Amino acid sequence: MRVLITGAAGFLGSHISDRMLKEGHEVVGMDNFITGKPENLAHLAGNEKFQFIRHDVSDYIFVPGKVDAIMHFASPASPNPKSPYGYPNLPIQTMKAGALGTHNTLGVALAQGARYMLASTSEIYGDPLEHPQTESYWGHVDPIGERSVYDEAKRFAEALTMAYHRFHKVNTCIVRIFNTYGPRMHIDDGRVVPNFISQALSGEPLTIYGDGMQTRSFCYVDDLIDGIYKLLTSGEHDPTNIGNPVETSIKEFAETINRLTGNEAGVTYLSRQRGSGDPQMRQPNIARAQEKLGWEPKVALEEGLRRTIEYFKERIL
Repeated sequence: MRVLITGAAGFLGSHISDRMLKEGHEVVGMDNFITGKPENLAHLAGNEKFQFIRHDVSDYIFVPGKVDAIMHFASPASPNPKSPYGYPNLPIQTMKAGALGTHNTLGVALAQGARYMLASTSEIYGDPLEHPQTESYWGHVDPIGERSVYDEAKRFAEALTMAYHRFHKVNTCIVRIFNTYGPRMHIDDGRVVPNFISQALSGEPLTIYGDGMQTRSFCYVDDLIDGIYKLLTSGEHDPTNIGNPVETSIKEFAETINRLTGNEAGVTYLSRQRGSGDPQMRQPNIARAQEKLGWEPKVALEEGLRRTIEYFKERIL
């Protein structure tokens, strides 16, 4: 296949580019570098099967030549208002990537008769009242809160994708991505994994907001990309959760990182920010992915964290 990947210079987009090339496909990467990093794609320079186009997906998209698949991954993704990459600091760009970017990429898919994948998110479930979250759950979301620019952009993108599927018969699929970590994350991303690791490697106490009993389920990036590839190459159209169902509290997660890094500074607790929309629980039900794709994560949390810590060591120490 010849595949267009938007957000190709991002954390996930760059790993997807690698996987598609490894499988023998051609890749057209697209990014405007608002949050993506050129260094994430530097190793692909000179690869005859990789082409890069610097472009904002919110603008009209033209890709010369045949395109067999489109993977729309362009969007800011960090909820941290202190991070330059966080969507609270890029609210309009986030909404445009989810709305206009999805519309533009679906238009290319329609014109080309291409398979289309939308990168959605577990954030569409909001602060869930169902636990773990299944694809049939409609969510518990604040449409005007601080996180709404990302949540609602993805919810609109899902609705638009299904509209193109039903009305125009576009061959679509939707992946709902749960917390993912691994090499190529921004050090100053502000999300919990890079935040904790950078604090630990600097010998600082790890900052926990609230009592640390809020839970997350962390999926190593290689596992996630494997699930994404299997979904793209399947015949599935309905939204599919891809993530690790092993749930851990933030307190336990912090203790694990301190132990793996040898950080003796411990943790510090701060008041949870009101109105942040930060969900108390996040855990995917992956029965659909197991049944339809034969997929489940393989990399244990501590092994994935060791690999990620080594990546950050090279950039911090």
